[in-house]
Amino acid sequence: MNFKETDARARNGRAEALVDLYERAAYVRVQPPILQPADAFLELSGEELRRRLFLTTDANGRELCLRPDLTIPTCRLHLENNAPVPASYCYFGRVFRDRGGGAGEYLQAGIESLGREDQEAADAECLTLALDSARHFGVEKSVIRMGDVGLFSAFVAALDLSPAWRRRLLKDFNRTGTLAADLSSLKLAASAPSPHAGMLAALEGSDPAAARAFVADLLSIAGISNVGGRTVGEIAERFLEQASLGSAGGLGTGNCTALERYLSIEGDPDAALAELRALAKDSKLDLSAALERLEQRIGFMAAGGVDLSTVRFSTAFGRALDYYTGMVFELYDPRDYVKWPLVAGGRYDKLMTLLGSKTAIPAVGFAAWINELEQAGAA
Repeated sequence: MNFKETDARARNGRAEALVDLYERAAYVRVQPPILQPADAFLELSGEELRRRLFLTTDANGRELCLRPDLTIPTCRLHLENNAPVPASYCYFGRVFRDRGGGAGEYLQAGIESLGREDQEAADAECLTLALDSARHFGVEKSVIRMGDVGLFSAFVAALDLSPAWRRRLLKDFNRTGTLAADLSSLKLAASAPSPHAGMLAALEGSDPAAARAFVADLLSIAGISNVGGRTVGEIAERFLEQASLGSAGGLGTGNCTALERYLSIEGDPDAALAELRALAKDSKLDLSAALERLEQRIGFMAAGGVDLSTVRFSTAFGRALDYYTGMVFELYDPRDYVKWPLVAGGRYDKLMTLLGSKTAIPAVGFAAWINELEQAGAA
């Protein structure tokens, strides 16, 4: 047996012991199939994920992929088994995705907590267990990067904005987490009159699918089939969005000022909460429910032993998956030896419904990256 084989076996032993830790915390171990329907990932994570998946097809032409993570397969398994809630799952296994180099095969462990109504307490427990995962590999005092997608949604809902602008802001935040950097271009877009206002007025009130089909037909008649890798349907969607934004009125000076101030808030959770309360008061925005949830979560985190001085709460921080709805976080190597997140997760209350659940199921969880944890612990 060579050194690499010995090291891999030892690493798997540490990961197996990590799963034992999860099981002692009342999480039931599951082993979702490696081969998964590709549409579950592409519809929920976006077509941009396609280039990073390992794809194949079955005899009926259905597109399949090697699982790129274990959250969606675990949630699908829960629904397929028609399991009751609350339910708590843990796992350890290989996942497959192109991360821009390497073998494309990685070891992942993690948990998924489904159906708990005490959501702020469940969030804090999830973070505490994530920190325990890092300590299991010898990583003490992980740097915690944290945000809150639900808080941003509540903030945008409280602003005096058209539905088109609300959708645009939420989309940009969820997809990139870099809305602060994009705000200047959004202000320019808001102030520019749409050259397609007449066509948009003609389409106003029509079924969205019919409007997209109409614009796609016009593009096809003009001989446009593909621009920059985008399909006619994607071009039509983008056109309608831009035209709608141009006709819906600007963001407004007050809204822009409030957005810029909101997205600049960063620091320890208590200080960030105080700044958010001041922003809500100054801007006359009702954020009381969202801020109360944040305050409760901070309290549960402190009660669970989380060192709040290691938490960097940023209002501009999101994760590039549309199904996240609340707290999001990533743990990093405190010595900065490993650049990739060691553990990452958050609250994803929309996911179970998107996967076919007839009722909404609150959910929170995280993925722990074994290779990164091992490297950080050995540094």
